[in-house]
Amino acid sequence: MSSKDAAISVRGLSKRFNMYEKAQDRLLQIFLPSKQPQKEFWALNDINFEVARGESVGIIGKNGSGKSTLLQIICGTLSPTSGSVNVNGRVAALLELGSGFNPDFSGRENVYLNCAIHGLSRHQADELMDDILTFADIGDFIDQPVKTYSSGMFVRLAFSVQANLKPDILIVDEALAVGDALFQKRCYERIEMLTSSGTTLLFVSHDEESVRTLTQRAIFLSKGKIQSIGPSAEVILDYRRDLHEQESAYLAHLTEVVSNKAQKAPALPDKNVAAKAPDKFSFGNFDAEVLSVKVLDADGAEKQVFYPTDTAILRVECLCHSDLKNLNISVRLRNKEGVKIYSWGTLNQDMAIDSGLTSGEYFWKRTFKAGEKITVDFEFLCSLGANLYEIQAAISQEGKPYYAEQRILHWRDEAAFFSIATKPREYHFGGVLDLRMKAMSLKG
Repeated sequence: MSSKDAAISVRGLSKRFNMYEKAQDRLLQIFLPSKQPQKEFWALNDINFEVARGESVGIIGKNGSGKSTLLQIICGTLSPTSGSVNVNGRVAALLELGSGFNPDFSGRENVYLNCAIHGLSRHQADELMDDILTFADIGDFIDQPVKTYSSGMFVRLAFSVQANLKPDILIVDEALAVGDALFQKRCYERIEMLTSSGTTLLFVSHDEESVRTLTQRAIFLSKGKIQSIGPSAEVILDYRRDLHEQESAYLAHLTEVVSNKAQKAPALPDKNVAAKAPDKFSFGNFDAEVLSVKVLDADGAEKQVFYPTDTAILRVECLCHSDLKNLNISVRLRNKEGVKIYSWGTLNQDMAIDSGLTSGEYFWKRTFKAGEKITVDFEFLCSLGANLYEIQAAISQEGKPYYAEQRILHWRDEAAFFSIATKPREYHFGGVLDLRMKAMSLKG
């Protein structure tokens, strides 16, 4: 892709911040730059990527990884230390809460101000006003100072302004997280409408599902550097793998500290576990692993295509490499568009048993020996729309008998696949899920 074809082109971008031990040192540095010691923090280091016109790209990473700094430089509100950014087209940005609005102005005045910043006349702003107010839906507060707004009201108006400007490039940085669920839904629908009509999207969020469904590619930032870039689903897995490795390192450190306090030598890692190596579709510490996932019909035969009235069984076989307890074996279903359709595990069933909603074996309380195999069947009615479905499978250790303290032992993406087909002349419905709806005619 040439830079002329790119909506955003970033080349060799780096950003340094100077850090001072005392506030007065910052002032003295201006007059005596060679006398005052300072520390350097590189928020971004040699960042390179391009975003094509009409492309949707997500940016993921932990807090402090450089995501917001990168967006501020792209938007022009922050200058780089080195490198270049070329942006082709009108940009609408929804960055941190509060940016772009004067807190003493009313909501309506801020609408006019933002329209003027984007080069619109008063008449053009008036033509957009009804659409902006209808989408924001904040009522009479539009004529009150925005400093009196709740965070939810603020983001409603801010997003409505940016979305209705019909920008060439839309940049969103986590701001939607403060909105209520219904407003978030409307925002995502509007984003999809904009991108389908050619708007370029740069989207930052900790919500992996939103990144997966709204973007085509993703960039994983860590400590100011790009760790991976590619299809969103693959980059999200890289990100989750990195989080797991950091968590494992932290827990190992805690274990070592406790062991040293008890004047005991740290336990040596299990040789079988150390020999394991995750592939690009999996991660975990491999105290246990998911050996296989099979899709079976009600008679126990392997099958790939089901109909909505069929019963299916997902058979997950795991192997323990250490003595373990408090385990949870789980599956997750995604359609080919990457949308999570359903997730369930033995822990979910244990919670239902605890609540008296069902009965059965309490899996979380069982103990397993190294070398022991575990097989769990997940049986369900195929109440799904016609599509291709991916099965993700995992075995984890849960610190409590509910989802609060989870340690992934092994996670597998693309563990298996199956398809759902329909019989249009026998049993048919639309959508992603069969609700088994019934129509009843009422007399009188």
